Amino acid sequence: MSESPSPAAPATKAARHALIAQILTKERIRSQAELRGALAARGVSTTQATLSRDLVELRATKLRSAGGAQVYAIPEAGAPGQVNTGAVGGDESLADHTTPRLARWCADLLVTAEWAGSQLVLRTPAGAAQLLASAVDDAILPDVLGCIAGDDTVLVITRSERAAAQVAAHLLALADPGARR
Repeated sequence: MSESPSPAAPATKAARHALIAQILTKERIRSQAELRGALAARGVSTTQATLSRDLVELRATKLRSAGGAQVYAIPEAGAPGQVNTGAVGGDESLADHTTPRLARWCADLLVTAEWAGSQLVLRTPAGAAQLLASAVDDAILPDVLGCIAGDDTVLVITRSERAAAQVAAHLLALADPGARR
């Protein structure tokens, strides 16, 4: 079984944090030694002291898993301080990642959503693009690589044209008061 190629990542603290977050969301890591091994297997070498600081900065905590073991976990999507792990779609739907904040800002601020290829352009009232972009980023929607916000425009980059169309439809549905409960 071959794994999909991982994206190129620089040897920076931010890239290391993203990799740690990705590992902690996919694997049951019980100790810092296990985490150092998982990082080393991915070509990232770090000291125990650096790793300890990284876990504090990522707000990682130990939780009891369903099997009873204590494992590291990071804050849920949409929680302050979470990190986008760069995970590709998978079994999760857009609705699984919709936060109350995203739903609110779509309803209050989204004027239009259009896409061209894998790029999605969201229009907002003047001065509101940062709020909507931040809500999209915090939701960590599947197949969304990131956002760039101006004054009244948000550029959302997705992995594919299909993903851009799905995200546009989802955000427009959140903006429609008739579609909400």
